[in-house]
Amino acid sequence: MILSTTPAIEGRTIRNYHGVVTGEAILGANIFKEFSASVRDIVGGRSAAYENELKKARTIAFDELAEQARELGANAVIGIDIDYETVGSQGGMLMVSVSGTAVTLV
Repeated sequence: MILSTTPAIEGRTIRNYHGVVTGEAILGANIFKEFSASVRDIVGGRSAAYENELKKARTIAFDELAEQARELGANAVIGIDIDYETVGSQGGMLMVSVSGTAVTLV
């Protein structure tokens, strides 16, 4: 499965358009991770806990997107848009949503 943010794949022709596909993931960050991130925010540095959760959410969202495309008979998704949000009470959850157009390339 080819996944791309571009509207076309160089050297390949789009034979069929199958429609828009999406993938979403919402993951909660537990209290210990939030506390650790708060300390890092105060003293500086990166929050590995949040980075790992964000990476996990992104992987889940892309896996869902690819699976939807496969179910439609596509072999690629083009024009992918990736959005990141915090949701829930006091922004305690991380959300990643991806969308794109499922296509068959030849």
